[in-house]
Amino acid sequence: MTPRVKASLLSVTRIAQPRQGGAVDHPRPDRLLRGNPRRETWPLYESADGVTSVGIWSCEPGMWRIAFAASKEEYFFVLEGHVRLHDAQGVAVDVRVGEAAVIPAGFEGAFEVVQAVRKHFVLVDRAASTSPSPSTLPSAP
Repeated sequence: MTPRVKASLLSVTRIAQPRQGGAVDHPRPDRLLRGNPRRETWPLYESADGVTSVGIWSCEPGMWRIAFAASKEEYFFVLEGHVRLHDAQGVAVDVRVGEAAVIPAGFEGAFEVVQAVRKHFVLVDRAASTSPSPSTLPSAP
């Protein structure tokens, strides 16, 4: 039998809600399919090895192409709004308030914000540097 290892509360990271505005950007022009939505990202946590990052992301309605690296995936939970993910074959998945989804590693398709959205996200990038700096935080889709 394998002995249990007790986790220490000192290893838990509590994440506070942001008190300031986040980093604002727009999808790259070569990826735009509809609109030019304003996106805002609040990075809230990055693991010491740079593999995992957590934050809040919001965006206006619009649609753009996305392509995840083979080493990168994202879990997200929709707090407000409605998004639709379209895969390369044209299959669409809707994710609404109170629902969650995972964008798998290697995913290619389109990200559509149907209604202005706000979501929590967890990005995992296994190819990330082992010595992250705040400027290397990955951006949301």
